[in-house]
Amino acid sequence: MPAPLPKGKQITVERGIFPQGYEMQYMAMANDHYNIGYSFTGNRRTITPTGTYNYHGGNVTLMPPFIYHRTVEESPSSYDRILIKYSPEFAAPFIEKVGQQVYDELYEKRVFGFSPEVRMKVEALFTDMEEEYRKERPYKEFILQGMLFRILAMVWEEGTAEAGETHGQSVLTPPIVDAISYIENYYYRNPSLEETARAVNFSASYFSRVFHVQLGKSYSEYLNHVKLRHVSTLLSQTKLSVMEIAQETGYCHGNYLSEQFKKEMGMTPGQFRKYAVK
Repeated sequence: MPAPLPKGKQITVERGIFPQGYEMQYMAMANDHYNIGYSFTGNRRTITPTGTYNYHGGNVTLMPPFIYHRTVEESPSSYDRILIKYSPEFAAPFIEKVGQQVYDELYEKRVFGFSPEVRMKVEALFTDMEEEYRKERPYKEFILQGMLFRILAMVWEEGTAEAGETHGQSVLTPPIVDAISYIENYYYRNPSLEETARAVNFSASYFSRVFHVQLGKSYSEYLNHVKLRHVSTLLSQTKLSVMEIAQETGYCHGNYLSEQFKKEMGMTPGQFRKYAVK
């Protein structure tokens, strides 16, 4: 599980810079703290038993305790972020002022974006907080508490919740969550149903049935959906040709990619690229 808060501390603030390809190796959950983080760079995807969501540089993300999750790379990039962990008791004065409903809604929405002007302010607040945390003085937590409350208030008042992508209403079991993680990691090599079933210690026939029941679509449909999502990212964020993108995302040929893309998106890759880069 994620590292708990150190004994005697109610808050930690750390900056992490991770290389391309970094990911959590296992599903995990915090049981003694809330998380709030700011991403400077990186395109990430968090997988939970009830859904998934994406975030990128400039986003603030929030994760309450007792949520089983794993983060993976959404597209190739280094990952630079500041992560704040704090105990439920540490936020009590904030909740008393704004109300439990507001606080819960912040954590239910999970991902927030900002206008360029507000993003600069949010980034400065997280940076200042990380610098303050490294100072050694007896009243440090008191100062950090006020800084945290300012961040939470700014996210609530000036942030825009970014829509996440859910997998359906039923709760996913841990093996299916692990299967989703496996697909996210190896979609480009077209892992077969049998390969993914073996990865989560299921027989192919049983895995196929459980996967369809919990996700509402077949394994092949889901794999194709993941591949096309990565195609969309590469179309909007790179200048790679359709053929090059086909090779990177596991499609046998650019024409087949275009056929699948138009079927799913209602437009060709070229039309999507023109729309996405405006």
